Amino acid sequence: MTDRFRLSGLLVVILGFAAVLPLHAQRWSEEKANAWYAQQGWPVGSNFIPSDAINQLEMWQAETFHPEEIDKELGWAQSIGMTTMRVFLHDLLWQQDAAGFQKRIDTFLTIADKHHIKPVLVLFDSCWDPNPKLGPQHPPIPGVHNSGWVQSPGEKALQDKAEYPRLKTYVEGVIGAFANDKRILAWDLWNEPSNGNNSSYGKDDPKDKGALVRALLPQVFSWARAEHPIQPLTSGVWTGDWSSLDKMDAMSRIQIAESDVISFHNYGWPEEFEQHIKWLEQFHRPIICTEYMARGAGSTFDTILPIAKKYHVAAINWGFVAGKTQTYLPWDSWQRPYVLQQPTVWFHDVFHEDGKPYREAEIQLIRKLTSEAAAAGGQ
Repeated sequence: MTDRFRLSGLLVVILGFAAVLPLHAQRWSEEKANAWYAQQGWPVGSNFIPSDAINQLEMWQAETFHPEEIDKELGWAQSIGMTTMRVFLHDLLWQQDAAGFQKRIDTFLTIADKHHIKPVLVLFDSCWDPNPKLGPQHPPIPGVHNSGWVQSPGEKALQDKAEYPRLKTYVEGVIGAFANDKRILAWDLWNEPSNGNNSSYGKDDPKDKGALVRALLPQVFSWARAEHPIQPLTSGVWTGDWSSLDKMDAMSRIQIAESDVISFHNYGWPEEFEQHIKWLEQFHRPIICTEYMARGAGSTFDTILPIAKKYHVAAINWGFVAGKTQTYLPWDSWQRPYVLQQPTVWFHDVFHEDGKPYREAEIQLIRKLTSEAAAAGGQ
């Protein structure tokens, strides 16, 4: 046998092996992302945590997981035309009880599906307390906005690369379990990854937090993609100038480059909100606003939701029911707690704990715009 024939035979064997190996998962093409979005109607909803939970751990731990409360509150969402909710998970819950946590996620999805709601599930979060602890959670600090929310991973796990295999197992486990689940709208892999919590817990965050997250975030996308989910992956940009990649900070460039669909946060005036949409249209992908609506900062349902509808941008406001998170209080409550008097207007949130709307006109607007979009086929 000549060397030429030996080489040809070797190539046939190599190509044969390549044909049966799984292809490396890639970011969705623009065409695939837009085709997916065309099937989703116009997603509108809230960031959701039941009113009886102060944070992600209290929502999901077996002792404090309350399907009845979730069912009641998602019923209110359905009644005003909301079709999605953004819901935060936590890596410690998977470490504590993977099978139980997976079962509770499935229970939540069953309840959400009953109300025709497809949630966006968030895996990691750089906001608020960097020292999460399993078990009973502390009560709300009087007069303070989001006084019990916790980061995932915590600062110790973020700084210890020996913890990364555990984080990988969490990502693979959760997304792998629900990779083909049509009840889920999307995976939001990391909330505000560059948030330094300067107005709250900044002194407790790692000094090199930004660099640590920038190195880890692409790995998280890779771990998630390896599970081949039918749902898109994203991580929302939230600060800076997005008019071009050159003007974005390093974290935002990673988020844009890795996301199947583009997501962003904006709590500013409607003119700014619209400008940010126009900036993000350059990427020719579906756009989801995963946080907006801070009445005291100029971001309201009245001004923002019509713009989102005009551009067919999915709109998910912060806060649904005023409860233990106390996010109806403004951010500045960390500097001056609202103990002796309440703020003039609610900052976030839509309903009181008894289901009464904070402002009936907002409810009517949400219902009107979502019903119009549904009648028009989501456009």
